[in-house]
Amino acid sequence: MDKKTALDYRYLRMAGIWAENSYCRRRQVGALIVKDKSIISDGYNGTPAGFENVCEDETGQTKPYVLHAEANAITKIARSGNNSDGATLYVTDEPCIECSKLIIQAGIKRVVYTRSYRLHDGVALLQRAGIIVEHLPEL
Repeated sequence: MDKKTALDYRYLRMAGIWAENSYCRRRQVGALIVKDKSIISDGYNGTPAGFENVCEDETGQTKPYVLHAEANAITKIARSGNNSDGATLYVTDEPCIECSKLIIQAGIKRVVYTRSYRLHDGVALLQRAGIIVEHLPEL
């Protein structure tokens, strides 16, 4: 394994550890935004600030206002002095179409993920926008 791939896996493992902060029972997802070898933002899936930390309703379905890890990481940047132009997003799960729109608008140029999702329209949109997308399965 080359040094770049080894570093990618290291960041993915860190995103996996960050996912453990999620209160979601169905799936815990973590994301890191890295620019110039520095982590500039992080996120995990969960409810908006000030809401109860319960992601699923009584039937086990995810509540509609739960934020995805990527959205949390990107919106954190909006409140900081950083910007994500040219950054890489490391995320435990394949981005959905809604998060992919945010990724494009945030100027992120590369996305690396581990677990595939049942829908691939998010990845297709990212690729259409010229963003490099890499799937690195768990070792």
